[in-house]
Amino acid sequence: MKALVYQGPGQKAVVDKDKPTVLKPTDAVVRMTKTTICGTDLHIIKGDVPTVEEGRTLGHEGVGVIEEVGSAVNNFKKGDRVLISCITSCGRCANCKKQLYAHCEDGGWILGHLIDGTQADYVRIPHADNSLYPIPAGEDEEALVMLSDILPTGFEIGVLNGQVAPGCTVAIVGAGPVGMAALLTAQFYSPAHIIMIDMDDNRLEAAKTFGATDLINSARQNAIETVMALTNNRGVDVAIEAVGIPATFDICQEIVTAGGNIANVGVHGTSVDLHIEKLWIKNITLTTGLVNTNTTPMLMKTLESGKVQPEQLITHHFALDEIMAAYEVFGNAAKEKAMKVILSAD
Repeated sequence: MKALVYQGPGQKAVVDKDKPTVLKPTDAVVRMTKTTICGTDLHIIKGDVPTVEEGRTLGHEGVGVIEEVGSAVNNFKKGDRVLISCITSCGRCANCKKQLYAHCEDGGWILGHLIDGTQADYVRIPHADNSLYPIPAGEDEEALVMLSDILPTGFEIGVLNGQVAPGCTVAIVGAGPVGMAALLTAQFYSPAHIIMIDMDDNRLEAAKTFGATDLINSARQNAIETVMALTNNRGVDVAIEAVGIPATFDICQEIVTAGGNIANVGVHGTSVDLHIEKLWIKNITLTTGLVNTNTTPMLMKTLESGKVQPEQLITHHFALDEIMAAYEVFGNAAKEKAMKVILSAD
């Protein structure tokens, strides 16, 4: 089979690999039908995630069809169409019993990280009963790909950790896919204002159509001064960092109000300065996190009901065998006006 693999910092390639097989009774092998590229994949290729070994198949999102199941898999059978969670969960360890699936003792974020991932013709899914979701008949599978990672990430690590509440003011720093997912799901809680900050006018205009009330282009405007002017020098109740670089984290530290929340969602490859000398007196809460995907079933229901429409985030389509071209487009998002790409194998 063909697979997109990491070959060291700055290097990736499509190679031939053996088709995966069931290794444990709880495994399933899934034939990929649709997958996508995540900003985390770009971080890996840059070398920001040193735990990823050379030769690893990347990808942790997608939908597909069950090809084979182990003898202990009870919830799925060959031919079932499934959503793949970016988080693998055994469902039995101490962390899983707390719904802290990201830190499963025999799982967590392993797809495209510690084991081969979804940017291939086939993928092996450990603990299939707890790490796959059946696709309801007639559902938009492209929209469901957004539920593998970005929608629960934006919701859990941004909106829920940030404690978005009715009437509050939210600033989202970074209008990429996860920032947009936070924008879509923050509206579940009816905030009064959602300020979107980015350097890309195309993404800012998209954010406006998705529900942002105020837009700030930080390439042309001083983001901190503009936010303070918009909030009568008060600052925001919730600052969501959705990029993963020191400059965007600094903005969040400067704009959060007393008693507010900074929710860090971005993947950081370098250290940041925590200005505790300014923040200690402000009674703020700072949260970080890796998505647990415990909200995925609820988000699937909101998608089925039409309350959230993550397919809005899809801008480009490619065949799976065009994945190198897809990476080129996704890696040059501003130039290509790209948000999420869909790679289809059928």
